[in-house]
Amino acid sequence: MWRQQIAGRALKYGAAAAVAGYAGHSVYSQWRRRSGAGAGAVVHADPLEVATAPGGRPHAFWTPPRREEMLNELKGLARDGSDAKTAAEKEFDVLVIGGGATGAGCTLDAATRGLSVAMVERDDFASGTSSKSTKLVHGGVRYLQKAIMGLDYGQWKMVREALHERKTFLTIAPYLSNELPILLPVYTWWQLPYFWIGCKMYDLLAGKQGITGSYALGRAKTLENFPMLRADGLVGSMVYFDGQHNDARMNAALAVTAAAHGAVVANHVEVTSLIKERDAETGRERVRGAMLRDNETGDEWAVRAKSVINATGPFSDAVLKMDEPGMADIVAPSSGVHLVLPAYFSPKNMGMLDPATTDGRVVFFLPWEGGVVAGTTDTRCSVEADPRPSEKEIEWILAEIRRFLSPDVKIRRGEVLAAWSGIRPLVRDPRAANTKDLVRNHMIHVSDSGLITIAGGKWTTYREMAKETVDRAIEHAGLQPLRGCQTEHVRLIGSHAWSSTMFIKLVQNFGVDTEVAQHLSHNYGDRAWAVCALAERTGRQFPAIGRRIHPLYPFIDAEVRYAVQYEYALSAVDVIARRMRLAFLDAQAARESLPAVIDIMAAELGWDAARRQAEHRKGLEYLTTMGLPESILAEATAAPSSSSSSSSSPSSKAAAAAEPRSLNFVDPASYYRRGMFSAEEIGGIISAFSEFDVHGDGHIVVKDIQPLFEMLKVPMPAGGIEPFLDAARIPRADPAAAVEFEQIFGVLGEIKEATNARDRKPGSNLGLNQIPTHRSGGGV
Repeated sequence: MWRQQIAGRALKYGAAAAVAGYAGHSVYSQWRRRSGAGAGAVVHADPLEVATAPGGRPHAFWTPPRREEMLNELKGLARDGSDAKTAAEKEFDVLVIGGGATGAGCTLDAATRGLSVAMVERDDFASGTSSKSTKLVHGGVRYLQKAIMGLDYGQWKMVREALHERKTFLTIAPYLSNELPILLPVYTWWQLPYFWIGCKMYDLLAGKQGITGSYALGRAKTLENFPMLRADGLVGSMVYFDGQHNDARMNAALAVTAAAHGAVVANHVEVTSLIKERDAETGRERVRGAMLRDNETGDEWAVRAKSVINATGPFSDAVLKMDEPGMADIVAPSSGVHLVLPAYFSPKNMGMLDPATTDGRVVFFLPWEGGVVAGTTDTRCSVEADPRPSEKEIEWILAEIRRFLSPDVKIRRGEVLAAWSGIRPLVRDPRAANTKDLVRNHMIHVSDSGLITIAGGKWTTYREMAKETVDRAIEHAGLQPLRGCQTEHVRLIGSHAWSSTMFIKLVQNFGVDTEVAQHLSHNYGDRAWAVCALAERTGRQFPAIGRRIHPLYPFIDAEVRYAVQYEYALSAVDVIARRMRLAFLDAQAARESLPAVIDIMAAELGWDAARRQAEHRKGLEYLTTMGLPESILAEATAAPSSSSSSSSSPSSKAAAAAEPRSLNFVDPASYYRRGMFSAEEIGGIISAFSEFDVHGDGHIVVKDIQPLFEMLKVPMPAGGIEPFLDAARIPRADPAAAVEFEQIFGVLGEIKEATNARDRKPGSNLGLNQIPTHRSGGGV
């Protein structure tokens, strides 16, 4: 009861009361001055800083301007739209095109220097590469190795810069980033001192910016820390530390923090062309703004700026060609594919790096947000908005993982919960003598018209890239900033009143589930209080608030409302992919959560039935780029009317089970696997299979399938078992072909599910023992 009373007060009085209750004395303050880095330096006031007002009363809870207010400013109007000024009468110091890591970083940097700045993004913040990274904040151990072995000062400098920025992440956004130990397994004794020297040099190069130092482990301790590792031939390991973060949420925090410092930020606003004017002094045409289109409403208008920055990553060439149509491409796109596997394949707090893959690439195996991220590939590709991972790349990663895991740990194709492809914008310097050479780090190009393009680099160095870019804009456009670069010390929204134990107070003050509280604290920082204040009551004593979007994950209803009200989410994909990371963690769970997310957003944004149906289809289309089969688009023929119409409802399951589908453990377009057998049934299947498994290697031959099914008394579907065998890709033309146990088990599951669906009466229960994804190992 006490939990319900406290939660009720928070819901009644809103986020300000919640934060005040936590901090004990304050929430977010107005602008104030404070001492900064360097002797005598003055850092401008931080609108998000926690402070106590005179008399001990808290200041008002800071809320971002509404999107309509941002658009009015872009149009040269007052935020309420009442000002009669036109866009031609207002000129920003800087216009940033692109809302990824670099674009948002440039916007925050310019705003904190006192410049007037606007940022527009065609899709959503972090909708491209910035949400599809390896999630590491790292200097790059492999780059250090190349620097030493090749005596390459450029590589050395790049690693040193990245190590400095790694520490900055932990300072400005401590709730979104953390240290992560990464294990380097050693299978040849002479490699141990080699790796030891390399890791210690990595620590030494970090210097004062270093985090926890590396250390060596013997064979027994290595297996104790990482029991899934292949033990055969293992000598020991080295463990070094790097940073890890939630990339898309970090990107959103950068954009909202820039707005707090006076920047105008707008997602789903596209640049259609650049505005050029002839310079009276030089006679040259200069870029002085852009024509914009609101992709939500179709409205178009002009915005003027003294300097325009192109920070569009893989799409840099498209903007460059608006300026110079005949310019050669500078981006050499490369595909980096990542997979997400269930958490049980890795220790909770330790990752692993395989430095010696079959083709020389490096594979990471890292715990992240309750799953395990594995990757990455490096394959030439074309530039597209939402690339799909190829089956060849997925199988390559799985094959490499199987090499370093214990033979007892079986990773099947169907245990991939999500798979995505990000495009790395490797770049060529158009002014270099040899345009075939790629720039190893980032590149800033200033065209004759003054358009500034920043491309290349990586998430870890986004802040340094932004600093250099804004410096260049100030120099070329003659801007007058009020102060120098501040971003090394400007903490992002959510960081000011956060602590690692804050989740305990969320449990105590709101009666929220502990797992949910930890998730909210880790992803929203001190803004978790505002999220909880938007949560619905559960109708139970505990948890008192917070209805889960999906039963297997700690995402709750309030996060959808918060994303819309405070983080400029405008579509269901914005929410499931980049505000909540469900699409990246489990594509099928995201599919099942779509109707509930759309319900909440429809209530917040006033969507009609047509918009709801469009959002459902767009959501399903996006999920096909995260590993789900394109056949799921058939769901989009009818708009979901409520969360009860989820694809996980019994009627949907029955309809989907009526026909055999491609089985998850062999098919790239596999569906979400659900266990359907009791322990007794599984024991019977294993026992029967072993009688036909004459070699004891987990295989039988095709000609024994029918006798096995007869022994198990499997009910034959109306169309026979042939369609199910075809779905499992069992080569029936060869009676002596080997068939794995997993294939047989999957066929049995398909037959049982289809039989239950056929015999099921309307309104009755399917009667299946459904096992959650992370227990069954089901995937996409």
